Amino acid sequence: MELNDDIAAAVTGGASGLGEATARALAAKGTKVAIFDLSEEKGEAVAHSIGGIFCKVDVTDDASVEAGFAKAREAHGQERIMVCCAGTGSAIKTASRSREDGSIRHFPVAEFDRLIQINLVGTFRCVAKSAAGMLTLDPLTSDNDRGVIIMTASVAAEDGQIGQAAYSASKGGVTSLTLPVARDLMGEGIRVNTILPGIFMTPLMLGAGQKVIDSLAASVPFPKRLGDPSEYAALALSMIENGYFNGEDVRLDGGIRMAPR
Repeated sequence: MELNDDIAAAVTGGASGLGEATARALAAKGTKVAIFDLSEEKGEAVAHSIGGIFCKVDVTDDASVEAGFAKAREAHGQERIMVCCAGTGSAIKTASRSREDGSIRHFPVAEFDRLIQINLVGTFRCVAKSAAGMLTLDPLTSDNDRGVIIMTASVAAEDGQIGQAAYSASKGGVTSLTLPVARDLMGEGIRVNTILPGIFMTPLMLGAGQKVIDSLAASVPFPKRLGDPSEYAALALSMIENGYFNGEDVRLDGGIRMAPR
């Protein structure tokens, strides 16, 4: 798909990190970008800086997502690009003993459900609603190309660490969505791919401190550093622009394979 000012895109989690980098990269190509996020201050600032529009969206809420799409489509028209970067994580063992008193606890099921609802169900909610909108569009090319959907999983989908049961399950679910959703939409000219990022320099990581960042960087085979969000954005744009890129799960991780901890 050729990116220009006739193309509209929506990016969840677009106020920061991987989503922000992708929104900026799309806008630099002339694309009209709608940022879906809960952070109004950051989202409005990013949208203003790229000439886009901000839509306050909670991906776990049907009405919120519908309202976001309605606002974005009123401003930019039906999106042909949907990039899902909204997500969260936690680190809790399935069951563990307290070092202080030996008491035993298990992973709170409500927290497990929260991660599944945001990372997996929230992603699918946006994908399904966006795809339904794309079906109303005329094809752009002789290949009947109507749109592109990109989802964000994680290397934890394949080599989750201690305490990542819920996170890995949610991201593994996103990875498993890729091929069947691509097959669901193949007759409509909508391509679907997923990126599995490794350790990236996101706002969450910046709060971990330089010592932690240096230690994580040393664990990456090559290059020995954390990924830059612009590198995620570059891969997302490649998936969009390359019309033969479909039904793929792609790791972007500097060759890392995560250790147990």
